[in-house]
Amino acid sequence: MLIIRSNIFKKFPELDFGLSTKIGNKKKSPYFFNMSKSIGDDEKNVDENRKAFFSKFNLTTENVVIQKQTHSDIVNIVETQKTNLEGDALITATPNLAIAISTADCNNIYIYDKSKKIVSAVHSGWKGTEKRILSKTLEKLKNNFNSLPDDLFVYVGPAISQSNYEVGEEVAYKFDKKYYKKSENKENKFLLDLKTANYDMLIEFGIPKKNIQLSTMCSYNQKELQSFRRDKDKSGRALGLIVMKK
Repeated sequence: MLIIRSNIFKKFPELDFGLSTKIGNKKKSPYFFNMSKSIGDDEKNVDENRKAFFSKFNLTTENVVIQKQTHSDIVNIVETQKTNLEGDALITATPNLAIAISTADCNNIYIYDKSKKIVSAVHSGWKGTEKRILSKTLEKLKNNFNSLPDDLFVYVGPAISQSNYEVGEEVAYKFDKKYYKKSENKENKFLLDLKTANYDMLIEFGIPKKNIQLSTMCSYNQKELQSFRRDKDKSGRALGLIVMKK
């Protein structure tokens, strides 16, 4: 099984993090090591995949929170296992309660407050980025837990790169012009840089650059990563998981 890890989180022995890939314990086409129950894959396969992935963190499904993602700006704080949540960001201060987000090109961001011992996971596609869900998550950490920017360590996971993320003008024009450029291949198409847009929100909040690890991996180019843009209806979904150990 291939799991993407984060160097910036390795300095904290109480923390565990990993992002799944297409390479798992069993290769079942067309979705391969898929973690989502909402794309047409056999639920039994998904349960087996999740169980195998969670076991790498000494976790079971009973202590992992996965919510229904709706490309919203909803941030949920959880203290115990929940199964009926909807939203696109999760926060917990509960040890051994993992939070996970699904991704297959979208920005996926993970935050650790080393002082208050809080973890957060954010799913941010173009709709979530436009709604500034990452900024709203940071504000909730500040307002609900008194988190300070200097105490926050962040991993911005693999996502689709600007060179592969083509959108129409109706999407591009929702963003500051510094985040998009015209496509050289198609008229009235633009290339959108969501990773930089989210990175800038971290900097705006005051998080030091040295506290941020920005993955350079592109989900579209890296064949071992799940990508909806590349694989269309044959794409599976990855899970990014973060947890504080007891």
